[in-house]
Amino acid sequence: MQITFLGGAQEVTGSAHILATPRGRILRDCGLFQGHRKDARTKCESIGRLAQDIDAVLLSHAHIDHCGNLPTLVKHGFHGPIHATHATADLCTFMLRDAAHIQEKDAEYINARAERKKMEPVEPLYTLDDVEATLSLFHTHHYHQPLDLTPDIRVTAFDAGHVLGAALHLFEIRNNGSLLRLGYAFDLGRKNLPILRDPEQLTDLDALVIETTYGNRYHRDIAQTEDLLAGVINRVYARGGKIIIPSFALERAQEVLYTINTLYCKQRIPPIPVIIDSPLTAQISAVFARHRDLYDEETLALEQRGCGMLNYAHLTFISDVEDSKALNHDPRPMVIISASGMCESGRILHHLKNNVTDPRNAVVIVGYQAEGTLGRRIVDRATELKIFGMMYPMRAERVVLNTYSGHADRNDLLAYVDGVGTRCRTFILVHGEEKAIQEFAAAVRERRPDARVVTPARGDVITL
Repeated sequence: MQITFLGGAQEVTGSAHILATPRGRILRDCGLFQGHRKDARTKCESIGRLAQDIDAVLLSHAHIDHCGNLPTLVKHGFHGPIHATHATADLCTFMLRDAAHIQEKDAEYINARAERKKMEPVEPLYTLDDVEATLSLFHTHHYHQPLDLTPDIRVTAFDAGHVLGAALHLFEIRNNGSLLRLGYAFDLGRKNLPILRDPEQLTDLDALVIETTYGNRYHRDIAQTEDLLAGVINRVYARGGKIIIPSFALERAQEVLYTINTLYCKQRIPPIPVIIDSPLTAQISAVFARHRDLYDEETLALEQRGCGMLNYAHLTFISDVEDSKALNHDPRPMVIISASGMCESGRILHHLKNNVTDPRNAVVIVGYQAEGTLGRRIVDRATELKIFGMMYPMRAERVVLNTYSGHADRNDLLAYVDGVGTRCRTFILVHGEEKAIQEFAAAVRERRPDARVVTPARGDVITL
């Protein structure tokens, strides 16, 4: 068996791996590359050109860096099955349509400028029609339900504990009476996260592909989340400011709502209005409500007491653009949660532009911020922020809540490596920035000196 790493290797975007045997080729994830526009588009289109070489796609979860390039693949002629859990398929309906909308709007904006400068127009990477064709190819499955992808590859999905419906995968590859057990553990969640059950441990493996997003870092205890968020809400409320939270529409926004309503039910925060200025977040939240069977016991108990994430008495969802603009002139203290999570597009840019210069306000970062993004510049304490081509002084309070991360940290990852069993002789480290990968690789080699530890880059091929 060979694995070809097309993305998500020594980087944290564009996840796409081809698993190939003499009897089939499976693409595990087909994520959108994010970063500088021209480079990202070139990478996305290069995967699309492999459409005729893929028998099936296996999707881990609905984050755009794992599913967002599927319509490109379909646009280039892929017609095979796309396998996913039921919740992941439901979420992709909205995530992919939103991605197409962004592609079309971006192309429209660029072409308006190009026409003035007499430059060549551009086409969107894909359109809504491509998304609808993609959604028609989905085949849904339950956790723990074995699935034969090819005559020699069987896969079983396990709960990743990362986002709703996210799956870890156990591949069982048969060849001439021998059996290879390959585990895919990324994106791998954390224990004790709000809403979701804990990630399941894959065991008795021959090889493990594991993420390293936080391979050299540690998260604060998730139990500290309430104290940290209550602190910033009470400070900003007292000074009459606004709290701007850039958030991924999937999972992170729901986790923040979960914490806010828990704090309110405990009378630890005032009745501050919470505005969800993201049509996609509203749609995703409705999917959560349909999949309560995936909640953990604590979340189900809170729902029964009226303290679930969508039960907050002062919660408002808005979709109209004019309602979004009106928030700029609303004098009340409030929390505004909007996308995108890395501050690269969407309505969050308008809220940042209108609020970062006021020291009464706060910007609260609740998710991973990739290198080169506006969100990363906020985390790195830039004194000025470039938004829509203009520079704005950063005077608002900035708060980084690493407690919310949905990715396993160094301790979680090492524990997972220990849990796969002594049979495992190959560890393949992916989905991380180079420094994190190398530091985690050193830790794995120290723990398992008998094992092969590999850190592939994009384009590399590994034979098992």
